Amino acid sequence: MKHFSKLFMFASLVLLTTLVKANEAGEKDPIEGRWDLTVDYEGRKAASWLEVRHTGINGYIGRFVWEGGSARPISKVEFKDGKVSFHIPAQWEKTDKELIFDGLLNNGKLAGTIINTDGKSHAFVGEKAPKLWRDKAPKWGAPIKIFNGKDLTGWQAIGNTNQWVVENGVLKSPQSGANIRTEKTFNDFKLHIEFKYPKGSNSGVYLRGRYEVQIEDNKGMEPMSLYLGGIYGFIDPWLNVAKDAGEWQTYDIELVGRMVTVVANGTTIIYKQEIPGVTGGALDSKEGEPGPIMMQGDHGPIEFRNIILTPSVN
Repeated sequence: MKHFSKLFMFASLVLLTTLVKANEAGEKDPIEGRWDLTVDYEGRKAASWLEVRHTGINGYIGRFVWEGGSARPISKVEFKDGKVSFHIPAQWEKTDKELIFDGLLNNGKLAGTIINTDGKSHAFVGEKAPKLWRDKAPKWGAPIKIFNGKDLTGWQAIGNTNQWVVENGVLKSPQSGANIRTEKTFNDFKLHIEFKYPKGSNSGVYLRGRYEVQIEDNKGMEPMSLYLGGIYGFIDPWLNVAKDAGEWQTYDIELVGRMVTVVANGTTIIYKQEIPGVTGGALDSKEGEPGPIMMQGDHGPIEFRNIILTPSVN
């Protein structure tokens, strides 16, 4: 019995040591975590994002955001000798081809190529995403009307054709075209914005130009990140409080570091949730820097008014 007890204790110690070492290896593994990627994409620098996590002892899984679309799961990430790779199915593209990611981790930096579902290869570079943790509550400054209701002063269209106009105090995009952003950039802030869309339309408000709060005509649908009030592809709202198309609606949004609160039409639908990374269509992946407010104008008609931002003065 004593001999069996010693063997049991020895086996338990070996198992515990193995699990501890595996856990330590996972915690210290240089590929794990979130990565901000910049991609050479069709003549411009596009934002992308990658997250890698260990599963079990030797496996890796993850999430990936391409230059457009939403975050999608990676069922298996291969990582060995500094080389990282995975492949995932097409998302919005009408093809059975897969996206293929191949990178090399060297001195804390990622670099490599992404072969899109159309077969085109795009070079990328990446670095670990910042935590953006705030160790104290923000101090708020005076509210600023970032849209004067008269003209496009302080705003710039992003694209070859500017379809944005101002009429009767309303910033309008009458048809699909360019997105629009503030010339100024902001760090932490509170934002009030009112919007109206016609039936079937789609838009969004990008916080710091990187995190899209979805706007879409989907009253009555089950709440999810791809519908009104969601952080696109990442955070589901608790409720879908969308009104009928053609009615004015409101967002009151607070962004502190990565922590976001969204109040839609007077109801809190997201409360102090962490945004993991950039969403599809982001201006850039420089998450540690201030960024603009950007509104989407390339998915359908949209109108905005009463755009007021209260900056943090910490």
